[in-house]
Order: sequence, then C-alpha cells, then structure tokens
Amino acid sequence: MNKIQNQTRPVFPFTAIVGQEEMKLALILNVIDPKIGGVMIMGDRGTGKSTTIRAIADLLPEIEVVLDDLFNSHSSDYDLMSDAVKQRIEQGSELSTQFIKVPMIDLPLGATEDRLCGTIDIEKALNEGIKTFEPGLLAKAHRGILYVDEVNLLDDHLVDILLDSAASGWNTVEREGISIRHPSRFVLVGSGNPEEGELRPQLLDRFGMHAEIRTVKEPSLRVQIVEQRSKFDKDPYACIAEFQDKQKGLKSHIISAQEKLPSIIIDYDLRVKISEICGILNVDGLRGDIVTNRAAKAFAAYQNKDEVDIEDIRKVITLCLRHRLRKDPLDSMDSGTKVNEVVNEILGCTEL
Repeated sequence: MNKIQNQTRPVFPFTAIVGQEEMKLALILNVIDPKIGGVMIMGDRGTGKSTTIRAIADLLPEIEVVLDDLFNSHSSDYDLMSDAVKQRIEQGSELSTQFIKVPMIDLPLGATEDRLCGTIDIEKALNEGIKTFEPGLLAKAHRGILYVDEVNLLDDHLVDILLDSAASGWNTVEREGISIRHPSRFVLVGSGNPEEGELRPQLLDRFGMHAEIRTVKEPSLRVQIVEQRSKFDKDPYACIAEFQDKQKGLKSHIISAQEKLPSIIIDYDLRVKISEICGILNVDGLRGDIVTNRAAKAFAAYQNKDEVDIEDIRKVITLCLRHRLRKDPLDSMDSGTKVNEVVNEILGCTEL
C-alpha cells in the first residue's frame, strides 16, 4: 500500500474505466505499436477522454534511459538516441542508465513555439562557443505520450510542427545559423469536441487512428460510471488498490503483445483486401493501407495470435479509415457507417 501512496498524483485506473471500448482499444494498439501514428479522439464533453489518456500512460512499463541525457535516449537503439549519446558511444564511454515512468506530456493550448520545440541560448553560443539547448515539450515527450487536449483549437502552425516531428521522429531547432536536432518519437494523442471546430483534412489524415465517443445513454451504465468516479474521488488509493491486479494483468498483456508483434504475419490476400477497401472508399494516398496493416498486426498480437485474420482487420479498419474519407457536404451517411458497408461487402457480412 505504501508503494501506491508514493505516487505524486493518483491516476484513475485504466481498468476501472467503464465503456468507451473504441477509445481504449485505439490507445492500447498505439502503445503496442507506436508506429501506428497516434490517435485522434473526438467526442462530447465530459466523456472521460482526458481521464482515459492519462490512465493508459500510468499503466505502461517503465523505460530505460541514459542518465543525465536531456532526451530520454535509449542506451542501445540508435534510432532513439540523441547525437550526444551516439558520440559518447563512438568515443567508447560507458553509459549509465536509469528506469523512469513513460513520459506523459500535456501540450497547453497557449504554448509558444519555443515552449514546444525548445530554445538555443544564442548569447552563450556566440560568446563562449557552447551550444546550450533548453529542451521543449517535444524533447520531454520522446519515447512517451504527447497529449493535446482541444487539438482542433490549437494554432495551425504548432499542429504542423507537431505532426512533422511525429512523422520524422526528429525535432530540429534553428536560430541565427545555429542548429540543434534531437530525437522526438512519441505517441501523439489529440482530443476534441467536433462542435468546437474540425481539424483540417490533411492534418486529420496524419493521425493513425480516429476514435469517436458518445455520451453513454444507458441509465445503469451511467450510474456505474458515476459510482466508480465517486469512489475514486473519495479514496483514490483504495480504488487503485482494488484494481491493482487487473492493472498488472493488462500491463503484462501489453508487454507480451509488444514482444510478439515483430513475428506477426499478415497474408498477401488479406493485404490485397485492405487495399481494395481503401480503393473503393477513395482514400487518398497509402497512409490508410499502411496504418490498417500495422493496427491489424498489433491487434493480432494483443489477441495472442500468430497471424492476422479477417476479424482482426474488421475490428480495427474503421478506426484507421473513417477520418480519411473525402467529405461530401450533401452526404448524410456517417463516415464510419460507410466504411462498415464496404468492409462487409469485401470481407463478407458477419454478426459482430
């Protein structure tokens, strides 16, 4: 119990969250394979978006980072190392490491570009010849989760920077002819309320998955959610202790899926069916095909399978494609329904 109470801020347990299965699945799959490209969660106010996102971060296993490194560098994976750590390895220096919780970084709406990207101390660089870098949120989020609440209200310029970093895995800061770059690989999670404005289609397309959540209508479920929240607010540590075994079980399940993921195979015929669905839906580019393949593999690993089957594709494809369809102002059909119709046509209709 003491160990639980050492947490600086108690976090609502992920396994205690009632409903919103689509959002929870999208987050879990992105944790299993961060290369899926993050998730955009759109839904009504007060539906537990922020609570769920913070809860998944608290659930993740600790990561090993190089001690005294500003960028949470990995000690052996070159793709996840800063240039300074690579230099130390080339010089034969021994690296000390430590384990830390997976970073969960919030990007506030009023953040400046310097706060996001970091800043270079120009005066020190010119006078002393020393590159002094003050890390920004992109550095702190490396190998973690970067969460943007109300992403549809964020300045477009900052969204562009965010998405460029998420796609390339690197952040470059340039000022007065001085350039510093560092690794910045993170799971990008955005949330918002569609009533407050839509994201530009080209930006929406850069999110790997898109989950839509609605306010729970069923009275008994609403009561369950309210009771669960009240119990946590009254005594958070007792609630955390109550769900400790379920949390451990899900954590080990995610770790097993991460280990199994590289060996998962997806049959050529199934890959063709995915691309056929994308073609019929007029999905621009190939990002939809790539993300669906990745997500299906992650889901198969999560189900402890050796290869992807049709049901794995059926489970994830709407999450991967619904935000990539061209918007027709005269079309009254929901994009998710449109995806489901084509999926049933190509993969065969089945009761879910």
